Amino acid sequence: MQVYLVGGAVRDALLGLPIQDRDWVVVGSTPQALTDLGLVPVGRDFPVFLHPQTHEEFALARTERKTAPGYHGFVIHAAPEVSLLDDLARRDITINSIAVSADVVRAGGQLDVKVLEKPDRWQALGLLVDPFGGVNDLAARVFRHVGPAFREDPVRILRVARLAARFGDFTVLPDTLAMMRDMVESGEVDHLVPERVWQELARGLMEATPSRMLTVLRDCGALARLLPEVDRLWGVPQRADYHPEVDTGVHLLMVLDMSARLQASLPVRVACLFHDLGKGTTPADVLPRHIGHELRSARLLKGVCDRLRVPNECRELADVVAREHGNIHRSDGLGAAALVRLFERCDAIRKPQRMQAVLLACECDVRGRLGATEQAYPQRTRLLELLTVLQKVDTKTIADDAMKAGARGQKVGELICQARVLAVQQYL
Repeated sequence: MQVYLVGGAVRDALLGLPIQDRDWVVVGSTPQALTDLGLVPVGRDFPVFLHPQTHEEFALARTERKTAPGYHGFVIHAAPEVSLLDDLARRDITINSIAVSADVVRAGGQLDVKVLEKPDRWQALGLLVDPFGGVNDLAARVFRHVGPAFREDPVRILRVARLAARFGDFTVLPDTLAMMRDMVESGEVDHLVPERVWQELARGLMEATPSRMLTVLRDCGALARLLPEVDRLWGVPQRADYHPEVDTGVHLLMVLDMSARLQASLPVRVACLFHDLGKGTTPADVLPRHIGHELRSARLLKGVCDRLRVPNECRELADVVAREHGNIHRSDGLGAAALVRLFERCDAIRKPQRMQAVLLACECDVRGRLGATEQAYPQRTRLLELLTVLQKVDTKTIADDAMKAGARGQKVGELICQARVLAVQQYL
């Protein structure tokens, strides 16, 4: 039995980056042998096992044969005769198809593996297995597919796009991009399940340069299939006096990268991704133009989130930002009563932490444009101060006193609203 460290852990170590997760390939073994060493099988029909202490994945070397569209349509073959080369050949891109030989120790009847902790010496010591030139492609900063089997799994399109968001200075080689386009045109992308699309998009949004994920997806045509509402933003003009970049799609890329720069959470980045959906073109019978782009954004957002099964925390924040970001930008010109109504529409008094996230997304929107990346966003500070003022209004006492005086329901609400407006007036 031989064990190798493979995939992203090797790639990141060679790039001098911290290793997040370690995955191992086992050659020349069987499921029973791995179980006897204390490894825990993940599934009955899938040759992947978890170490009971480290929870790292150990997979038997395997091959895959395409039998149906989509990424579920594979027959997997794992057996002792499957070689490391066979396993590496089924992988997506060359920089993920590098392996390092590990030392295997059977301690107390359990499996333990170790790899030399000096990646710069792996090659010199003959520990590195790189049959497809992944090391050279790391040096050249390129994404290259391993072989024709790349086209069999549409998830690989999403994975390349996500890695482009992580490694912003890497480029997709023309042959690989052409293969990705062929996969889109042949309908492979249409077979992706929503959960997997969302998973890869979410991971890409949390990378250092999320704009690159959208750029790669758009270059191969996948964005129009997966997120047509976003793809339609390109070519839509912005107000030239307000957005020097003019194009809404270009603005979106800048907003996403600003969200990464400000280390925003995933819900904030999702809100940034979807904040301007209503500016795109849609059939008039679906969403008439006269309803305004904020409301159009909110309606389109619901469809996207339903389709991709976006978690509630992300969709709720994105909905508030889509509907209210324009009003928040203009809040300096609002009076006390209008400000209170804005906070109420955002449910800010009840959910102050979400309001902080809303305001961060709005800051990303304003600073995500040419010449504005270092610009201050005073609305965020001002509205957070006003929110503190509103939270100090003693609504319980107001309600109790009103009810003692015979007021009920709507009247109590009106009195609370009046107190909040007065508090904002005094602050202003």
